[in-house]
Amino acid sequence: MNPALGLARLVLSARPSPVPRRQRRLAGRHALVDGIPFVLPVNSADTPVLMAAFPVDRAAAARLLPGGELHPLALPGGRALLVVTVVDYVRTDIGRYIEFSIALACTHGSRPAPPLLPGLLRGSFGTGQYVVDLPVSSEISVKGGKGIWGMPKHRASLDFRVSDRAVSSQYEDDGRLGMLIEIERPPRTRLPLRMAAVNYCAFRGMLMKSSVYFEGAADLAVGKRAGARLVLGDAPGVAALNGLGIAEQPLFTCYLPSTRGILDDHFACWFLTSEEAGRTYGEPLQSVVGLGLSEEWPAPPRIDAGAGP
Repeated sequence: MNPALGLARLVLSARPSPVPRRQRRLAGRHALVDGIPFVLPVNSADTPVLMAAFPVDRAAAARLLPGGELHPLALPGGRALLVVTVVDYVRTDIGRYIEFSIALACTHGSRPAPPLLPGLLRGSFGTGQYVVDLPVSSEISVKGGKGIWGMPKHRASLDFRVSDRAVSSQYEDDGRLGMLIEIERPPRTRLPLRMAAVNYCAFRGMLMKSSVYFEGAADLAVGKRAGARLVLGDAPGVAALNGLGIAEQPLFTCYLPSTRGILDDHFACWFLTSEEAGRTYGEPLQSVVGLGLSEEWPAPPRIDAGAGP
């Protein structure tokens, strides 16, 4: 074994669980929210995840962030970071579904944060990601994710494919390509991750902040060792990404064959403000009124965007 890899595994294994005590204390209790039954914690299991992060133009990324208190995570050379995460939720309270997250790494505060520090002092800088688009497989996932946590979920055609050489996912909306993400299988690093992540979303004119905790063994590739391909389509949800100048070479890629996760039932929100009167952000409350609890999926993607086997 590579000594550096062995040391990294040892250090990461010693990290305590980021799951708040409240989530452990409420385990097994029942909740019924907007007609959706939950057994706390709101969790998932046996769930594979692929992730890839690409440098983008920072000024262009800033124009996509709503209000005046979100700022792109600063990389050298005037760059920011686009993070694509696809989760194949195998076991959850609301059935199986795929979630395709397209987000910009960001900080939250009155002014932009300096480089590097937000990664080390995440709580001090409100480090997280602003979710630009979030297609999912099922109606019940839209109802819960958007109606409760304010996530910009919408139902779309999705897949999640794993082979010996690559992991890929494709997203289509009403017959139009949203995005294809394909990563080369990273080396088998099996890094034990126990992490907390923050999502910022716009809904009902408010900035919604939610937290997710997950753990699993990660296969990771960084820099030139990371191989990925991103194909951007013309679906409405990805139209805003066209001016980002997305780099072809990812900063890193990651594949976790199996994870366990918890979505915190506690969340926060703020009004999103603008210098212009009458401007609103995110979809209105009416977008979730009338949604049902169906776990059915649309037909799989049909456009040949060139994904591997």
